[in-house]
Order: sequence, then structure tokens, then C-alpha cells
Amino acid sequence: MLSVLKRARKSLGSIGAAAAAMILSACVPATGPITTGGAPSGHVQVALLVPSGSGQASDELLARSLQNAARMAISDLGGAQIDLRVYNTAGRPAQAAAMATQAVAEGAQVILGPVFAQEANAAGVAVAGSGVNVLAFSNNTDIAGNNVFVLGPTFDNTASRLASYAVRQGKPRIMIVHDRNTAGELGRAAIERGVQSAGGAVVATGSYEFSQNGVASAAPGIAASAKSTGAQAIFMTADTAGALPLISQLLADNGVSSSTAQFIGLTRWDIPAATLGLPGVQGGWFALPDPSLYAQYQARYQSTFNEAPHPISGLAYDGIAAIGALMKRAGPGPISKADLAQGAGFVGVNGIFRLRSDGTNERGLAVAQVQGGRAVVVDPAPRSFGGAGF
Repeated sequence: MLSVLKRARKSLGSIGAAAAAMILSACVPATGPITTGGAPSGHVQVALLVPSGSGQASDELLARSLQNAARMAISDLGGAQIDLRVYNTAGRPAQAAAMATQAVAEGAQVILGPVFAQEANAAGVAVAGSGVNVLAFSNNTDIAGNNVFVLGPTFDNTASRLASYAVRQGKPRIMIVHDRNTAGELGRAAIERGVQSAGGAVVATGSYEFSQNGVASAAPGIAASAKSTGAQAIFMTADTAGALPLISQLLADNGVSSSTAQFIGLTRWDIPAATLGLPGVQGGWFALPDPSLYAQYQARYQSTFNEAPHPISGLAYDGIAAIGALMKRAGPGPISKADLAQGAGFVGVNGIFRLRSDGTNERGLAVAQVQGGRAVVVDPAPRSFGGAGF
């Protein structure tokens, strides 16, 4: 998932699967997520903003994957009359704003995308006066609010899920270890909120300069602090492409590992999968979307398009699933913020999710533990809101 690397402030005020037909037509309790429950009525025009045209091969792959996922979701809705129109942003905020404006002028009732935070911010500002909402693929909550929702999994959602699980497992005394950079500071704050909400206590905080020498210099002191404060868990912001491999190993070398103080990760430790074989992460916990549902989506996408889906393409599917579930309420104008933020939530290829009125989201996440180089689910993702995991 996209990391929170850049912060964008909105100018309008607040800042901020093949789960397929089987899932979307399934009967669920009245308190469960909204599904289509059969062929939806009405007609909705959806603008999909993708980063095609930037000249980067990676953006073209992402754009194609998002389009494929959205069209797969539409086909899974059966009789849904969704008019999907694709607009290329080239990954540039100015073009994203122009394309959003054009889409609304051409009748879009909701905008799905774009990907990058600054693009999504620009698109939201450009069409705010129209009442059209933007369901961005970003996870940067600084852009959430007003008419912009973020679909990506947020630090707060993940931190809350893992902190609650740690407290239930008898590990309420938690030390936070974070990178000294923007993502690390945002992650630290999210963990603090999650631990407090779960009824735990942050007993210590350790940090390191975001460099190899910085991690190596800080590790002995972090380990000593964990021991002296009696921390039962160490909650890290590090990711697999950054400091995680080094900090986890150096802490173990200094006498602190998941066997003495449970390691917990704010980021996905299974991407790339090779990370799961590192000695330092063995026994650690991290959160991920419902793996059984996402595996079905991956397999079906592969068989349909003869290539693997981009890791965030499922967000396009989820966005269409939410729009499809609301089509019986849809009138001729924009899909309202109140409808999008209804509390029952929706079902997509990443499991259950719901949009909050502040533009952020909640997702049903599973907790996995690294065991023998594999990610083993130790606490399944909830299938409805209000149950375990929420």
C-alpha cells in the first residue's frame, strides 16, 4: 500500500473479489455491511481517475490494473447500470483537477481515484462546489475531509486493530519504536492513539535516524529501554523497504525479540514475501486484509487478465462495490456524503470496510504472526462491524 510520504493540506478547511458475485449477492445480517442483494436499480456515472500518461511504466501498469479491477467489479454487480468513464491524470495535481472538473461537467456523480495524495487533494478542491465526492486510492488522511474520502488502509485503523489485539492477549505495556521521518512520526502518533483507545499504556518511545548508521547507533539504547520499562510489546513503524530488516535483527542481537517483548508492525511484513524469512521478524504480528477473500480476487484477476493485479487495484474494486451497493438510493445528482458514510459499511475484495464522515475509513483486518517464514492468521478479519476486531 502506498506509504504516507507527502502531506497535502486542503484549502477548503478540514485536513485531514473474486469476493465477487458470491459476496455481493450474499445475505447478511441487518447490522452487517451493505451488499447489492440482487440487481440494483438506477444509473450512476462514475469517473475513474488513473495516472496514465505520466511516461512512467509503473504508472501505466497501475492505471491498467485499476481499470481492470473496476470493470471486474461492475460485471460482478450483474444488472448494475454503471457508466464508467476513465480520465488520465498523468500523476499530476493540475491535470487531476482539470480531469475532475471535466468529469463533473460531463455528468459524473462520483469520482473514483486518483491515486496520489496531492492529486486527490487537487481533484477534491476543484469539484467541491459541485457536491461530487472523491473516493481516492490514497491512505494519506491529511487530505481526507470535505468531499474527499481515502480508501487506502490508514495508520490509525491498523494501529487500533493491533493495539486492541495486544491488550486482549495480555500485553498492554507497549513501547513505540519509530523512524525519524514524516511517515515515522505519523505512525507514532497513530500508535499512541490506538494504544490509548485499547486501554493499554505507552511505557516508552524509541526512535532512530532514518539511515543504516542511525539504526545501528540507536538499537542498543532502544533495547535497554524496552528491558528497563518492562515493555511487553514493541510496536514498530518501520516497513520492509526501509528499516525493518535491520532494526528487528539488531534488537534481537541486543536481547529483545518477540520471545521477550512481542514485536508488532504497523506496516505489511509480507510484502515482499521474502521478508517473512528474516530471523528478526519471527514471531512478530502485523495486520492485513482478509487473506482468503483477497486470494480469490488475485486468482480470478490472474485468470481473467493473464497478469497479477497491482497490490492496490483492489481499492478500485472496493470503490465500485460501495457505489453498486448504494445504487438503489441513487438519484440523478451526486451520491451524497451521508450515503457513502452510512455505518453498516460495504464488502469488497479486501473484506468489510466503511467510510467515515471525516473522510477516513475503517477496514476489517486480520492479525497475522510470522511463523517459520510464513504469515499465519492468529485472529481472523471480522466479517461485520461491531464484532471482534472492532
